Amino acid sequence: MKPAIIFFQIIILFKKHIIASLLHIFIKLVKQKQISKKMRTLVIGDIHGGLRALHQIMERAQVTKKDKLIFLGDYVDGWSQSPQVLDYLIALNAKNDCVFIRGNHDELLLHWLKDSTDNLLWYNHGGEATVIAYEKVSTETKETHIAFLQSLQDYYLDDQQRLFIHAGFTNMNGVNFEYFPKLFYWDRTLWETALALDKNMLVTDLLYPKRLTLYNEIYIGHTPVSRIGETVPVKKACIWNVDTGAAFKGPLTIMDIDTKEFWQSEPLNNLYFEEKGRN
Repeated sequence: MKPAIIFFQIIILFKKHIIASLLHIFIKLVKQKQISKKMRTLVIGDIHGGLRALHQIMERAQVTKKDKLIFLGDYVDGWSQSPQVLDYLIALNAKNDCVFIRGNHDELLLHWLKDSTDNLLWYNHGGEATVIAYEKVSTETKETHIAFLQSLQDYYLDDQQRLFIHAGFTNMNGVNFEYFPKLFYWDRTLWETALALDKNMLVTDLLYPKRLTLYNEIYIGHTPVSRIGETVPVKKACIWNVDTGAAFKGPLTIMDIDTKEFWQSEPLNNLYFEEKGRN
């Protein structure tokens, strides 16, 4: 083969490579532009004082002011930046459409901030790091945090019958009929029921749990999926569990509830390698 022909073939291959690379970059930019233009609804799992992880998922999901953000609770306890997490969320609420659900750890912190009541059980399950962190927090900031914690919602139900709640509910007629509101952020039976459900059982079956028929989707945190060996959001029946174990050795997760695409931080024990978290 003549050198000139070989040269031109190399040029053609080089051009194809350049075109393919440019096309890949163009597609990526188009997708990024689409994300920036479209208003998404994003749900965020349990943070547990992990501000570094929160920063990571906000960046990785390319969150914009157009996005609606639904936080499932447990913003505190575990890692060392619980006060800073609350500061961040309060500031974020001024820029984004945010929904903040109440978690059991948030309620425990509220009682401690208001009443200075010792709670050994809380202290041993993440509260210790929070108590230490608040030693450097001013009285004024504490009052701001108390107001924020008091403003948290027990649950949020959107116009597509999608329920967002920290833990669950027990009443067979739904959240509006719950006799024990504290179960909104303490219950584990809803998730346990979904986990134990026979996959072959139809929704129309007489024995199908009624609680799992009331809403199109239910998004929860509270019980980390690491308990079943997972580190990504898990769907059982109509329930999406987005607590991916950030309090322990798992990542923090943010998920688009329409596309089910999700983004995660690094495992928090790597981000806070000098701390124990709730491990």
